[in-house]
Formats: sequence, C-alpha cells, structure tokens
Amino acid sequence: MRVSLQPSNGEAAGWQLLDARTGALIREGEWVREAVESDVELPRENGLYRVLVSTVDPLRGWAYERGESLRVVDVAVEDGVERVARDRMTSLRALRLEGLPGRVGGFLLEPWRAAWENRALIATMVRRDVESRYRGSLGDRFWSIAQPLLLMTTYWFVFSTVLQSRLNDEQGSKWFLLYFVSGMLPWFAFNDSVSRAPYVILEHKNLVKKLVFPVEVLPINIVLSGLVAFVFALAVFLFFVMAVREGLPRGMIYIPALLIPQVLLTAGICWAWAALGVYVRDLGQVNGFFLTLVFFLTPICYPMDSLSPHMLAILQKAPMYKLVAQYRYVFVTLERPDLTIWLHSMVIGIVAFYAGYGVFRKLRGSFVDVL
Repeated sequence: MRVSLQPSNGEAAGWQLLDARTGALIREGEWVREAVESDVELPRENGLYRVLVSTVDPLRGWAYERGESLRVVDVAVEDGVERVARDRMTSLRALRLEGLPGRVGGFLLEPWRAAWENRALIATMVRRDVESRYRGSLGDRFWSIAQPLLLMTTYWFVFSTVLQSRLNDEQGSKWFLLYFVSGMLPWFAFNDSVSRAPYVILEHKNLVKKLVFPVEVLPINIVLSGLVAFVFALAVFLFFVMAVREGLPRGMIYIPALLIPQVLLTAGICWAWAALGVYVRDLGQVNGFFLTLVFFLTPICYPMDSLSPHMLAILQKAPMYKLVAQYRYVFVTLERPDLTIWLHSMVIGIVAFYAGYGVFRKLRGSFVDVL
C-alpha cells in the first residue's frame, strides 16, 4: 500500500507498521524531509496490520507521542489481498482508549485460552511431575497416600497430645482430628504449589531459552500437581470422616465449588512468584517464611475461638482463613458453605488470579535475557 508523507513545522515525516492485535512494531519507514508517496510493504501472513503516519523530530521523537495528531490506517491481509479496513486522523490518547475494550477482553481471556490450547501439554507435564516425585523409591506411588497420612498424623499428635489443643472439654481428640484435618485440606494444595512457584521457571530454563515454549503453562502445571496432592489427601481424610461420623457428609457436593476460589488464588500467587523468582533469587527463601507465617496465622491447628476478638477480626479477612472456614462448614458443622464468604473468596481469587497473571505477562518477555 502507499501512504502520503507530509513534513511540516520543520520536522520530517515517516511511518510505522504495527501488528494491530498486539501493537508490536514490525518495521519503520525512512524519514523524509519532502512530501512524497511512500510504499509500505505489508507482511504476507493473514492478519490485521496498522500503519501510523506522523511527523517526527530526530531529537524529540515522534510527534504523535507528544500529543499531536496522526493518521492511522488499518489494513487487513487475507490470502495475499490487502484491504483498507479503516483510515482516520486521531491522537495517541484516543487510539489507546479506542483499543482498551479489546485489550481488556484479550487480557481476561488470555490465560484461559493458553490453558485450553496447551491442555495436552499440561496434562503430560502434570502426569510426569507426579510420577517423578516418587520414581525410584521402594514405596513408589504408595507414598502419594502415605505422605499426607503421616503428615496429618504427626500434626494431630503434636497439637492434640503434646500441646493439648482441644475444641472444648466435651469433645475428645477424634473431634479435634476432624477439625484439624479439614483445615489442612486446602492447605495441602496451596502449600505444595506456592512453595515450588519461585523455582519453576529456573527448573525449566532450557525449555524457556531454547524452544518456542508457552512459559505461562509452567505455573499452571504446579497448581494442578498440587490439586493431585489434594485429591490424595482428601481420600485419606475421608477414612477419618467415616470413622468419626460413620458416614460421609452430604456437604461433600460443595467441594468443587470451594475449589474454584482456591485454585484461582493459588494460580495467581504462583504466576507472580514464578515471574519474580527469575529476578529475585532470594524469593524462594522468603517464600518458605511466608508460608510458615500463613500456616500459623490461619486457625488450622488451634481452635478459632482461642483468638482474641481483635485478632479474629483481622485474620477473618485473610483468604486462607475463609477457605479453611468453608471446609469446616462441610466436614465439621455439617452445614452448607456460607454464600457470602464464598462470594468474597471468589472476588479475592479472581483479583489474585489476574493480578498474578498480569505480573507474569509483564515480566516474561525478559526471562531469556535474565536466565
């Protein structure tokens, strides 16, 4: 296609060719001091391209970046045929506002699209990740059941027998076990995923550096691996529930609903930690302290009513507190999860999900340079 270049106010004129979908610069034309008709060679690949025509100063840069008007031509290329979709005079600010709904919509759909398009790869990586944990050990996959069982038993013994934690004087240790392990359930998956997040990009740096690889699936991989650990822990816990209650609670049907905010929160933190872990190598050490702090600030291993009203009012705002409380509605008090708390957890989960992905999206372009 051809565009008219009109220098003015002592400045040269030029054009830039961008990918209209991503805004990435493809090429830039020669700056001219006289009015000419310039040829813009468009890519052969099908797509929508954008040509920006503006005056430019060698010292101050493009005039449109300083708030002056520019010409914008959107050209569609389909099977080698070029078609001008839109041609107008506008400003950079108006152009950004014009594309805002599309960018916001694209950002909201991007993580889900990436997960769906790479679902086969994610399934393979999760399977290999779970199998590699116990490969070569004598117990092999038996450890996937034994590990949460031993961990639950150890914590229960320490807090119920050694530290003598109780719900009240009328309830014995078996009820404390039910109370304690129902709080541990969401913690298993959260801790398993978040503890690995700062290292996940570093562990797969060969893939990130040498291949065209969708790096955003790496945090998804550890989140889903954590869910596998959750499933094994749930299977072990159900034996405790049946022993204490002589049956399974009907509220189990709400577990999938409880998993939604839990997975969103975990994925958001994992995306942020994975990206930041590339640049701040000490994050892995700080993360261990962070998880320990969250564990002991969440009433998992001690009764909620043992907290002072002031402390309880603060901790009730924490996402993990809400998740733990919801699981105890199902397994301890045999009630439906509180809808208000669930909606609050969903809002927190969604905000964390997109905030974490936004951090990852912003930083992933420099991973190769840092690694």
